[in-house]
Amino acid sequence: MPPLPKDFEWGFATAAYQIEGAVDEDGRGKSIWDTFCHLEPTRTKGTNGDIACDHYHRYEEDLDLLTRYGAKAYRFSISWSRIIPLGGRDDPIKEAGIAFYNKLIDSLLARGITPWVTLYHWDLPQAIHDRYGGWLDIKESQLDFERYARICYERFGDRVKNWITLNEPWIVSIFGYATGGNAPGRSSINPQSTEGNTATEPWIVGKSLIMSHARPTALYNREFRTSQQGRIGISLNGDYYEPWDSQDERDQLAAERRMEFHIGWFANPVCLGQDYPTCMREQLGERLPRFTDSDFALLKETSTTMDFYGMNYYTSQFARHRDEPASENDFLGNVEELQSNKQGVPVGEPSGISWLYSTPGLFRKHLTRVYQKYGKPIYVTENGCPCPGEDKMTREKSIEDSYRIRYFQDHIDALSLSFAEDKSDIMGYFAWSLLDNLEWSDGYGPRFGVTFLDYNTLERSPKNSALLLKGMFDKKMVVDSKI
Repeated sequence: MPPLPKDFEWGFATAAYQIEGAVDEDGRGKSIWDTFCHLEPTRTKGTNGDIACDHYHRYEEDLDLLTRYGAKAYRFSISWSRIIPLGGRDDPIKEAGIAFYNKLIDSLLARGITPWVTLYHWDLPQAIHDRYGGWLDIKESQLDFERYARICYERFGDRVKNWITLNEPWIVSIFGYATGGNAPGRSSINPQSTEGNTATEPWIVGKSLIMSHARPTALYNREFRTSQQGRIGISLNGDYYEPWDSQDERDQLAAERRMEFHIGWFANPVCLGQDYPTCMREQLGERLPRFTDSDFALLKETSTTMDFYGMNYYTSQFARHRDEPASENDFLGNVEELQSNKQGVPVGEPSGISWLYSTPGLFRKHLTRVYQKYGKPIYVTENGCPCPGEDKMTREKSIEDSYRIRYFQDHIDALSLSFAEDKSDIMGYFAWSLLDNLEWSDGYGPRFGVTFLDYNTLERSPKNSALLLKGMFDKKMVVDSKI
């Protein structure tokens, strides 16, 4: 297979609430996920992140795993409420939280591992949500997030040179405020939800997140970039969609429209400085908040200085058009999402979770489409899977993980083809995840980790995939520039 650049960065990724635990230690404030995980009746399969992987106390052990696996880089997130327990721009800072991340960063650097920091991976301080609705207040949320980002730049930016503002704003907006399946669980179509408006709230939250990417990016450019010499981007999730009937123009349009609702919603403003995709404006009308002239000025400014596109990719689907008009609660672009096409051919090989199929060929198409459309260097900031039946496996069976090995190999091969043959600028790859952990509303069932975690003893056991990834990349990183 084609090679990758010699300076290609690869490693593993995690998120604070999924692994840290220690939710009540050293003055950390509650996040919306602390609240959501303790709702009755449970909406997270009876699980929570109170202990999780206990990474807060075992981080040195976990960083030793990164060394053992040969990782060059590590992507982790900072818990906003560990830094500012009440979250707001006038609220006090907690030095103990800053000290923890300083130790983590210094320990990575001592091992020769490059830190990649995500500022927001879904864990909004509960106090902000209580104070003014959190992301539902476009003005207040972006100002509070900007101040939080400033503290992180000031305290960590002398050593952290790679910043991701937000992780998967689509998931935050849709699962948090349309379906209600994630914190804060707002929805008007979910019978478990007591508050929310699926027709309006996700689009408000979407604008809050877009502007909350732009403001810290502008701040970094204005006050920190020259002295710190770092990079800044965003991580967007999104599947690749093929038409359910490849011969039907309506399905071809549906596939592209679905990707615009999934990716273009955020990528058009943050990567191009443009308005939302036309198809979104046509379907949603005034429910889609408009950007002001000053918003556009900020988006245009920050889009030109955005250093990279972080891509979180797991799977692909088929899109089938719908003949009837879209309902006011539709957030997909008036399409059906299917895992088999008109001929009954599945999109890929099933994994250990219902929504994820292994689709390396479509991963290549996705990489190439995103690069050609948005023109930013790509870092794959998440990619991974649970093995079929892994949630029921013993430790011994789980660590064999032949499906995961094949998934990684096939997707890395697809990445190298997009780089070498399609001329996509792809500069890094982070496997999800370093550890088996709390998979949000799915609890501790699906195991995405390359390290088996015994949730009773918290013992870590490397899976075979973790030990083989270095070899996969070593075979490819043999050239200095694109071929």
